[in-house]
Amino acid sequence: MDRWEGRVAVVTGASSGIGKSIATELVERGMIVVGLARRVELVQDLSKSLAGRKGKLHAVKADVGKEDDVVEAFDWVRKNLGGVHVLVNNAGIAPHAPLSNLDRERYKAVQTCLDTNVMGVIMCSNEAIKLMRENGIDDGHIININSILGHFIHTRTGIHVYNATKHAVTVLTEGLRRELLEAKSKIRVTSISPGLVRTNIAESSGRPNAKEFMANRPIIRADDVTSSVIHALAAPPDVQIAEVIVRPVGEP
Repeated sequence: MDRWEGRVAVVTGASSGIGKSIATELVERGMIVVGLARRVELVQDLSKSLAGRKGKLHAVKADVGKEDDVVEAFDWVRKNLGGVHVLVNNAGIAPHAPLSNLDRERYKAVQTCLDTNVMGVIMCSNEAIKLMRENGIDDGHIININSILGHFIHTRTGIHVYNATKHAVTVLTEGLRRELLEAKSKIRVTSISPGLVRTNIAESSGRPNAKEFMANRPIIRADDVTSSVIHALAAPPDVQIAEVIVRPVGEP
C-alpha cells in the first residue's frame, strides 16, 4: 500500500457502513480521501475524528444518482486536489420492491435504486477516468462494491430490483475492464462481492422484519469488506484482482 500514500481516493457512500469503513482505512494508510455522501454531515464528523492520521478525509455532498451532483463533485476534486488515483463505487440502496405488487409511490424508490446502483457506477467511473487521463495517471484503480447477488438470482420476494442492479454492476465491471484493455490502459478494475454484511441498508430501505432477518443469519462486518479492498489495492501494479467474493461461514 505504500505507493498509494499521498494519492487521492474518492469513496462514494462514505457516511456509514462499508463506505465509512473503507474511507477510514484509506486515511489510516496515508491516502487523501474524498468521501461523497448525501448525508455529508456524517462524513464531516468522521473527518474530525480522523484528524492527525497519516492521510486526510474531505467531505463532499453528492447524490451519485444525480448527474449534476456527480459532475460537480469530481470538479471539486479537480479544482482542490488535482486528480484522482482510486475510485471506490460503494454507494447503494436496496428498496423492498415486489415486482408484481408495486404502487406508484414505490416506482420512485425503484428508479432511485437504478439511478444510484447503476447510473452512479457509470457516471462516477467516467468522471474518475476522465480525471485520470487529464493528469496522465495510468496506474489508477476502480473498485466496485458489488454483491453476491450480482452472481445469482435470489428467491426472496422484494429483492429482485436490487438483485438486478448488482447483476448490472457485474457486467459493467467486466465491460469497463475490457474497454480499458482495448485502450491499452493500465487502470485496474475490481469487483468485490460480499454476502450479508452488518450495515443498516436493509432497515433503511424499508424491508419488513429487517432486524430479525439480519439477526438470524451468518453475517460479516463492514471491515471484512474493507480488508478485500486493501488486498486489491496492495497487489503489485501488474496484478489485477478482478473479482473477490466474501461470504460469512455458514451462509446458505
